[in-house]
Amino acid sequence: MEEKIEKKKVVRKVPVVAIRGSVLFPSTDLPLNFGRKKSIEAMNHAFGEDKVIGVFTQIDSRTVDPLYHDLNKVGTLAVISQMMSTEGELVALVKGQKRIILKEIVSTDPYLLAVVEEVEDEELDEKQKLEVEALVNKISEMFKKAINLGKQAELVAVMRLISGQIDPKDLADQVASLLEIPVKKKQEILGEVSLRKRLKIVYDALSHEVSVLELEKNISEKTHKRFEDQMRKAMLREKKRTIEQELGEAGDEDIFSEEIKEYKRRIKESGMPKEVREKAEKEIKKLSQLSPHNPEGGYIRNYLDWLTDMPWNKLSDSHVSIANAEKVLDKDHYGIEKVKERILEYLSVMKVKSTQSPVSKKSSPISSSKKDSDNDYHPTILCFIGPPGVGKTSIGKSIAKALNREFVRISLGGVRDEAEIRGHRRTYVGALPGRIIQGIKNAGTRNPVFMLDEIDKLGSDFRGDPSSALLEALDPEQNKEFSDHYLEVPFDLSQVMFIATGNVLEDIPPALRDRMEVIRFAGYTQDEKFHIAKDFLWGKQVKAHGLANKNLKLSKQALNEIINRYTKEAGVRNLERNLATICRKIARCVAENKEYPTLIKVPDVRKYLGPQKYSNQLAEKKEEVGMATGLAVTAAGGEILFVEVALMPGRGQLVLTGQLGDVMKESAKAAFTWARSHWQELGLDRHFAKGIDVHVHVPEGAVPKDGPSAGIAITTALVSALTKIPVRSDVGMTGEVTLRGRVLEIGGVKEKVIAGHRAGLKTIILPKENEKDMEEIPENVRNDLNFVFASQIQEVLKVALCKMPKPKIEKSEKLPDKFSAIASA
Repeated sequence: MEEKIEKKKVVRKVPVVAIRGSVLFPSTDLPLNFGRKKSIEAMNHAFGEDKVIGVFTQIDSRTVDPLYHDLNKVGTLAVISQMMSTEGELVALVKGQKRIILKEIVSTDPYLLAVVEEVEDEELDEKQKLEVEALVNKISEMFKKAINLGKQAELVAVMRLISGQIDPKDLADQVASLLEIPVKKKQEILGEVSLRKRLKIVYDALSHEVSVLELEKNISEKTHKRFEDQMRKAMLREKKRTIEQELGEAGDEDIFSEEIKEYKRRIKESGMPKEVREKAEKEIKKLSQLSPHNPEGGYIRNYLDWLTDMPWNKLSDSHVSIANAEKVLDKDHYGIEKVKERILEYLSVMKVKSTQSPVSKKSSPISSSKKDSDNDYHPTILCFIGPPGVGKTSIGKSIAKALNREFVRISLGGVRDEAEIRGHRRTYVGALPGRIIQGIKNAGTRNPVFMLDEIDKLGSDFRGDPSSALLEALDPEQNKEFSDHYLEVPFDLSQVMFIATGNVLEDIPPALRDRMEVIRFAGYTQDEKFHIAKDFLWGKQVKAHGLANKNLKLSKQALNEIINRYTKEAGVRNLERNLATICRKIARCVAENKEYPTLIKVPDVRKYLGPQKYSNQLAEKKEEVGMATGLAVTAAGGEILFVEVALMPGRGQLVLTGQLGDVMKESAKAAFTWARSHWQELGLDRHFAKGIDVHVHVPEGAVPKDGPSAGIAITTALVSALTKIPVRSDVGMTGEVTLRGRVLEIGGVKEKVIAGHRAGLKTIILPKENEKDMEEIPENVRNDLNFVFASQIQEVLKVALCKMPKPKIEKSEKLPDKFSAIASA
């Protein structure tokens, strides 16, 4: 029986150096630079002895003074071939001999001295030798392929590797040293003791590198071929041009001469002004001098397309009868009489201007000398302000329909870039005109109805202020020569009817607001909502859901149920959504062949829409001490708000909560001061405020509130809390109060009154100076409510409190005549 003789392991002590960013393989040469003191000492010692040194790669290249745990455990035993010292640095050429394993470091000063063990190659059987031979052949072939693809390597190494006469372990190490792979991967190859596994790793890495080289070569060849094609075409094009010149056929015979002719024809037919035509012809000349493949040609073509497509002389025929316009407006919209009246006035002026006879103009020398100014009618810019859902946007479409003009709408909500209005300059890639010019081009005429929706929601940032860019467009004196940054030529916007819409007038910049005539849209009354839903919305939703042939009807009681119990809004958007919900429910019944009602009644509404969402009476039903009902205007229309006042022991402080603004806080302070100065009239002690704190709260604390119009409501609630007299729950009030008790005029009367009517109030207290605003209140609302007009706070208290407080008369003091008369009454 043959015994296997175990080879004896070779262990020795050698100086050790740590290297960073590279790996030394056996059978390879590697130039190294050393700057650390211990490494220089180790190299000098080894070079003075047997020139043998242990080389190990650091695990982390950032380690300054590596020790045992900072080094990879497999390194290379090397011989120093050459060495040279410079200032503070040592350069050496080392040649790898064998793999070694780092056992331990026995000394760290003045250099690293370590015990290492040499790694012996494994014994291979016949099958393993055949596998190794196959791998060697594959690596040799693959390496040849890499060299042919342009891999950089020293000629001596290349000749040796492709000769095929090299030891397999040397082949693996030398190819690994030439691979462009990370240091970590090279260390993995060095640390692999098995020759077969080492060869497989090297082959896989070499194959990947060859794939990358093939891809790079393919890209380079395509790029080179494309460049050669372009050069060839340019040369042939130049030869063709030279031949044409020799034959006397130069001029528009250019490859894109037909395109140039087409642009010239379009310029002639567009009717553009002289200065614009000169600009366009200049651009055509520039285009004709360019190569057809010059990228700048595309920018010029795009610019010429915009210039020639603009409606320079195209106007819609807007000569319509006033009666027909009124009919269109009444058909499309219910109510909003003031808006309709203003639109009809606009149409009337246009009609009068268009029917003026030339003879009458010539009869006066003054009129003939001012021909341009007399003939030009500069229409007022209309601005519709009101809560959402009251028909501001839809009325714009009806105006265009009544005028027989095109309708253009752009939304300005969230626009922060000035270029959105004025356009981008042509120097930018992908530049386009602004939204106004784009809208005019899409309309195809220069006198459309142009709606600027959500103008109060314009923003501004580092890219500019869009509202400032709108100043020129919306100024009738300036927009005759509106300049867009892209077109770079003036365009006449004086014939455009601009209409702006918004929810909050105060959010529109003052300079922009000054250029517009503001028309306010108040919220709809219940009666108006009923007619709008009956005459417009219900039929629209039935048709939209494919139920037009089902003869569906909505009872009066059911419609009132939806309005009162399922919506709480100034407009009709939620009302329309609820009608759409009912139509969807019925459409499903139709699709599933189930029974459905043709006349929808109140029980059907509750079945389709679920439980009631709002009470019919939104105002307080119970009369309470320290609570008054105020009226306010928000972006969503009129609202009622409750003012609550609570007293507690304290030192006369006033606490205000409910996210109140500065103006509203000042109103509360004025009310408290008025109460303290009129303590006798209110039947209070002279020093009543010293022992209490007053807390004023307006519910819905998450909603910011501000404005002076809650002054009389705060005063009433405060007096009620101090005198312990309840406030009538069916009374709503609005008005500013002064320190002397005067009630001052406020705005938004129509919206506030409609909100009070919608909430179920019976009496509304308004400032005396707002009596003139009653004309705007719908007649049915005026008939349902009792209005009280007050000029003094005492008149408010007389109506709002359940009873008047009993005055407190001290000796030698007399009650003021005004309050005595009211109290005795």
